[in-house]
Amino acid sequence: MVDWNSCLKKIEAKKVQPDLEMAESLIKTSQNKLISAGELELKKETIASKISLLYDSVRELLEAIAIKKGFKIYNHICYTAFLKEIIDNNDLADDFDELRRVRNDVNYYGKEIPLLDAKSVLADLGLLRKRIFELLKQSKIY
Repeated sequence: MVDWNSCLKKIEAKKVQPDLEMAESLIKTSQNKLISAGELELKKETIASKISLLYDSVRELLEAIAIKKGFKIYNHICYTAFLKEIIDNNDLADDFDELRRVRNDVNYYGKEIPLLDAKSVLADLGLLRKRIFELLKQSKIY
């Protein structure tokens, strides 16, 4: 598992000025991807697209939190370290990392996910997105 200091040392994450306008833009983009994922009918041919869209929606909310806190993260694995060490939420980090792996299997390795499993993955991504959105609301950014 990658730790936050490794992300900073390898410049896979860096300290930046907090940017609330960028965070707001990322939240809107995240919402648009959530809507797009919802517009697609779930069938064998759309499973990968729906998972990718919903995962991207989640990741963009994480990016909004990071930029609000003054970090730019360039590596998806570093979001897990960010959640564990900066946000101090191991459960959220573990759930994100698990779903990141599923998305990577689909996107980069062509793994096919059966329809029933896809429904579960999409439900998990939806729940994760809600939990991350709650973090944003608590931080008074949205």
